[in-house]
Amino acid sequence: MKMKKELLKAILESAKSAYPYEFVALLTGEKGIISELVFLPSISGEESALIHLEMLPLGLRVYGTVHSHPSPCCEPSEEDFFLFTKFGKVHVIVCYPFTMKDWKCFDSNGEEIKLELV
Repeated sequence: MKMKKELLKAILESAKSAYPYEFVALLTGEKGIISELVFLPSISGEESALIHLEMLPLGLRVYGTVHSHPSPCCEPSEEDFFLFTKFGKVHVIVCYPFTMKDWKCFDSNGEEIKLELV
């Protein structure tokens, strides 16, 4: 799986804008390349973000999720692990201070995976 570098930059900017609250969105694209964010109604706080997945348009290909941690820790929480198992195959977490090196990617089992930037 690959992700557009420009999309990661947009994700980091979204996280900075939401800080000190969490930001959450879905990841979509074409032909195995994640290139767009899908924003659904959500509720964000300093320790969590809830996204209304029931409002996802039918037929939309979603590769996974992305959300921010307003702390310098990109490790998934118990709630993150639950989301990973329920929706998508690729899950990106960006963390404070939201630079190009402050992110990790996980599979649906919560195992860290590499995501190539293109």
